[in-house]
Amino acid sequence: MPESRTRKEADEKKKLTKSEERAKKRAEKAKAAAAPGKGGWVVPTFITVGLLGVLWLVVYYVTASAGIYVPWMSDIGGWNILIGMGLMAASFVLATFWK
Repeated sequence: MPESRTRKEADEKKKLTKSEERAKKRAEKAKAAAAPGKGGWVVPTFITVGLLGVLWLVVYYVTASAGIYVPWMSDIGGWNILIGMGLMAASFVLATFWK
């Protein structure tokens, strides 16, 4: 029994859409691979910088409340809060690069 013309056209259309979909997927993968910020350095960096900011503040508060003199930290006084908060803010900025 012969195939109808519409069935052949439908099969050809399916083949074209499948190949177009494959081409689109390849293009998306290539684009995703070339995206900036995809490196593995982002997560360890923003976690390290954030923890460093928290550690800075903790050390400052503990040493200031206990009366322990730390030469470079005790000399700058209240600027330690700005340094610790600045490190945490930098961590949030770095986190925006994560994809």
